[in-house]
Order: sequence, then C-alpha cells, then structure tokens
Amino acid sequence: MDELDFHRVLHRPGTLLDVGAHDGAFALPFAHLPGSRVLAFEPLPSAFARLSAAAAGVANLELRQEALGDHRGEAVLSVPIVNGAPSEQWASVAKGYAQHGVEEQRFTVPLRRLDEFGLADLTAVKLDAEGAEYEVLRGGRETLLRCRPILSVEIEERHREGSTWAVPAWLDALGFDGVFTLRGEWRGIAEFHRPTMQRASPDPRIFKASEPYVFTFYFLPREHAPEMLGRLRTAEGVLNP
Repeated sequence: MDELDFHRVLHRPGTLLDVGAHDGAFALPFAHLPGSRVLAFEPLPSAFARLSAAAAGVANLELRQEALGDHRGEAVLSVPIVNGAPSEQWASVAKGYAQHGVEEQRFTVPLRRLDEFGLADLTAVKLDAEGAEYEVLRGGRETLLRCRPILSVEIEERHREGSTWAVPAWLDALGFDGVFTLRGEWRGIAEFHRPTMQRASPDPRIFKASEPYVFTFYFLPREHAPEMLGRLRTAEGVLNP
C-alpha cells in the first residue's frame, strides 16, 4: 500500500492538509475524495506556480505559498543545485547545503503555525517537509489534539539526525500510534530498525540508500488505532493479494 492509498482507505470528510504539496501529487487526488476540503502549503515559487496551474478550477482546494513551523514569521528555504539544476525535492527550511560544498538557491518565505488557522474538522495530514517535521507538528499541537486526524509523515535521518526518534515520540505523547509498512505488512514503529532500514547520505549528490529504505510513517489516533489498522490490513490484502 502506498501513501495515497493509506489516505483513501481511511478517508473521512473534512479538511485534508498537504504540507509540501509540490506539484499536487497528493493535493489534487485529495480534492476528489468525497466531502473533502484541501489546504495545501508549498513555499517554493517554481513548484507553487506549477501547483497553481494544475489546480485551476478546483473549487475545494486552497493553496498557500507559505511554509509551516512552530512560530509566525519568515524562514529561509534552501534548494540544492545538483548537476546544474535545482533539486526541488530537497528544498528545506530546516537546513542548508553549503556544508556539503553544494551550491544552493535561497528564498525567504512566509512561515505560519497550523494552529493559527483554527481548523475544527481536520481529518488527515500529509507532511513532507525535508527535516522540519517536528516544528510543523509542534505548531499544530492544539489542532492535532482537537481534531485527531490521521497522518502520513516522511521522516529521514539524512535530512535531520534524530528525527526518526523525536517526531514519533512527540506524536506518541499526543496520543498517536506510529506504524509503517514493509513488504506488504503493517508494523508498529518499535520494529523500525534504523541501521538497516534507513541509511542514506545527507549529500543531495549521492543517491545510494539502504534496501529496504523506510521513510514514510503513519500515525493513527490511539482511540481509533486498532480499528483503523484492521481496515488497513484488510485493504492491503485486497490491493496485494
């Protein structure tokens, strides 16, 4: 099961949040789920322009050219240049790339807290922030406690050392159970073995990674986790008989 299928299986009507929307690979399918309203954040100007073009005419999709974090203000968004071209998938407000000897573009972008939006019906979060996951979630603490959404979060040690410990621990304290999928099986996050399941270079010019490479983690509100996990396992069997 991939990340989009996770959201389809557990979909509930309400507001769906796409943080790091890029070209809309999640925001656009989210907008077609029944009863959905999508709030998509993408601070990178080039990606936001493509997202805006792709989303033209989609009434229930709101685009925000902003980054999310744990305070309101501004942030520096760094984009490494690899083989003469910007590597947009590495764009981050959490780190720069000069320490690796990599040329980079830098943009000053608006920074907001999720809690500022006062959402009362948030049902799902997709988060891909290249190392800034902890700050994004911390800035939405009250929203997460109030709404109890499901979450899919990309967390990589190569973007921020210690993040695969810190982010799950913080969400655990808010009452969310972490899981991941490996070879068609749903596993508790306690089974995640960093030395063998997530080894990769923090240098964007180096693409070698461990096999397997687990970097997408899913978080379920604890009060609904057994039922939701049962639905995921049933759907996994249907999708991958």
